[in-house]
Amino acid sequence: MSFTNQLKKATLRTAFGYLEKNPEENALKLMSWVDKLAGDGPDSFPVQRAAVRQVLEDPQNNMYQLVMNILKETDSEVLKATFENFFLNANIIGWPKQEEYRKKYNCNIPWAILLDPTSACNLHCTGCWAAEYGNKLNLTFDEIDSIITQGKEMGVYMYIYTGGEPLVRKKDLIALCEKHSDCQFLSFTNATLIDEAFANEMLRVKNFIPAISVEGFESATDGRRGNGTYQKVIQAMEILKEKHLPFGLSCCYTSQNLDSISSYEFIDQMIQWGARFVWYFHYMPVGNDAVPELLPNPEQREFMYHRIRDIRATKPIFAMDFQNDGEYVGGCIAGGRRYLHINANGDCDPCVFIHYSNANIRDMSLLDVLHSPIFMAYHDGQPFNDNHLRPCPMLENPEKLREIVKATGAHSTDLQSPETVDHLCDKCEAYAKNWTPTATELWSCSCAKKKGEAEK
Repeated sequence: MSFTNQLKKATLRTAFGYLEKNPEENALKLMSWVDKLAGDGPDSFPVQRAAVRQVLEDPQNNMYQLVMNILKETDSEVLKATFENFFLNANIIGWPKQEEYRKKYNCNIPWAILLDPTSACNLHCTGCWAAEYGNKLNLTFDEIDSIITQGKEMGVYMYIYTGGEPLVRKKDLIALCEKHSDCQFLSFTNATLIDEAFANEMLRVKNFIPAISVEGFESATDGRRGNGTYQKVIQAMEILKEKHLPFGLSCCYTSQNLDSISSYEFIDQMIQWGARFVWYFHYMPVGNDAVPELLPNPEQREFMYHRIRDIRATKPIFAMDFQNDGEYVGGCIAGGRRYLHINANGDCDPCVFIHYSNANIRDMSLLDVLHSPIFMAYHDGQPFNDNHLRPCPMLENPEKLREIVKATGAHSTDLQSPETVDHLCDKCEAYAKNWTPTATELWSCSCAKKKGEAEK
């Protein structure tokens, strides 16, 4: 580590000492330290830092309440590790390194890497292949370790586990947290394997955060995941809350459950459980057995567009909708532009929802993966639409994915039932056509609003 980065870490640790004594009084002081550490360059996140400062200057703001809840109710050592790994390593230190690699190698370099440690799962959820497929595929400890080591060379300090159920491999995941203590780890999980012993391990390593999948209230959750699952999830969240460990939630919205999981009643319940963030995912018609009827209609998606923004403006929880928040990240973030996905077979997919590839991490380096044909097609084609409310090359621009897969010779990496790109994209054609008028109107309004704010 360079002397400059060592100094940044020492400075941040000193600042935290002040923060612990009085969060309300010293939060802005910490922000001033962060500003100094970030500098004034284009890669110093000036817009994001200004937004955080604005929140900290307004005690009546709902996000101010969220920040104070996090500062006061999170284990102090976990909080220090999270701020150091996420804010300093993954962003202030990591981002400039990523930019250096992007320019040097003329390819996408991710901010985060998604990994499937295993194809196994302990549940048998309706519509999910994982339990039936079983414990057939696993990335070894050494393979995951190698991916993380290669990633850090490029400035990547954020790693997210998907699956399968990642916590089937909880011992290895904790060992990886321990070995790579400078990284931040997040895991999507059904939470049924979170017990007091595992929570104590989380406290020990300090750099592991669960994102718990929920379907809604008890009847909806147990209906899909099995009787008694909801109560196990509640118990897991109670353990995490009691031990002052941060966690968030993950919700997939469909035409059938959208109203319930986006209701204010459910949002308030999330906050009561102790969740600090919620990731909303749009249903994707991926797989030969997918149900296109579960795709939200334009009116439902527009509702979610407004609802997520309202939650962020009024509730002390941070809500994200990756399909409708494309305007904040410049459209599609897959293909290594901000993230990529590596499944339990080592196949490197551009997106966790788009299972086509011509690269396997067992056969090539991470940098070579990012130079593989399908990843370079993403690099050269992004953004796939100038309207960032139509970001995806599959869902909103299916002609783009057809072209990419056929031009690059990518093959299906679906673990259960390989799906042709034509079969997948055919399911998206009507959706893309129907969403376009609404997306055009919303995008025009958003651009006009931003222009007006800039002219003030």
